[in-house]
Amino acid sequence: MEEKTGYKKPLQWHPAFFAGIQIELQEEGDNLKFENEHQLGTKPKEIDVLIIKKDNRAQIQKNIGRIFRGHNVVEYKSPDDSLSIDDFYKVYGYACFYKSDSPVTDQIKINDITISFFCSRYPKKLVKHLTKERGFRIIQPEKGIYYIEGDLIPIQLVFSPELAEEKNPWLKSLTNRLKGEEIIGRLVKDFQQHANNIWYKSMMNMIIRANLKEFQEVKDMSLCEALDELMHDELEESRKRGWDDGQKAGWDDGWDNRGREDILKMLKNGISPEKISQILEIPLKEVLAIK
Repeated sequence: MEEKTGYKKPLQWHPAFFAGIQIELQEEGDNLKFENEHQLGTKPKEIDVLIIKKDNRAQIQKNIGRIFRGHNVVEYKSPDDSLSIDDFYKVYGYACFYKSDSPVTDQIKINDITISFFCSRYPKKLVKHLTKERGFRIIQPEKGIYYIEGDLIPIQLVFSPELAEEKNPWLKSLTNRLKGEEIIGRLVKDFQQHANNIWYKSMMNMIIRANLKEFQEVKDMSLCEALDELMHDELEESRKRGWDDGQKAGWDDGWDNRGREDILKMLKNGISPEKISQILEIPLKEVLAIK
C-alpha cells in the first residue's frame, strides 16, 4: 500500500481562542473566572468556555461581554467550521444542563445565564431559522456583534470578521485568512509588549502557524527582524521538512523544492543570506547557491 505523504497536523484553534477571549476581557479579568472545556456531569459533554462573574453586580464594559450575567456559556467555531441549527440547540441544551447540574435546586437562576457564539462564518441558515421559525429578533449593537432577542436566556452571536480591529484585534485576527502587513505589524507590536504572557504567546503562535505565508512575505525590515524571532519554530519546522523530504527524494544537499522556495522568499523579503543560514541552521554556501 502506498504511503501517504504531505500530512499536515491540524491546527488547534480552541486553546488560542481561550487565550484570546481572556486577552479581550483582561481589563475586567479580576471579576471573571474562566473555565476551559467545562465538563457537564460525568458523561463526555463539555462547554467550550465557561465565564463566571465573581461579583454579579459589576457590569462588564468590554463589547463582547456587555451581555454577560452571572454564568456565561461560550461556544467557539474555528475559521473553517460553521455554526449550524443543531449546534445552536446543542449549546442551548448545554446551558440548561449546566443550570440543572448544581447541588442545590434552582441555585443558578435561568435569567442569570447567557450564551455566546463566536464564529468566522456568518450562519445564514441559523439566522433564518431563528427569525422565521422561532420569531426571534436579531439586532446589531455594533460591528460584529448580534443580539438574538426573544428567549429567556440572553444570546449573542459574535461574527469575528466584522469586529472592529481597534476594539478586538486579537479575536478578529484569529483566522487563517489574515491579510495586510499593517495588521501584522500591529499584532507584532502588541505582542512584543506582552511577550511573557502565556495568552499572547498562544494567540500569536496560532496566528503565525495559520498564516505562515503572509508572515513570510512581510517586506518591512523592522518587522522582519521581529518576525525572525517569533517565527523561529515554524521556520525550523519548514527547514526540517524540506531537509527530510529532500533526502527521501535523493537530493544531495537534502533540500527539496519547498525548502528552496522558503529560502527564495526570505531573500526576496530582504533577509540576508547570513541571517537565513542562522535561522535555518544550514551552511551559508547552500543559501548562496540558491538563486
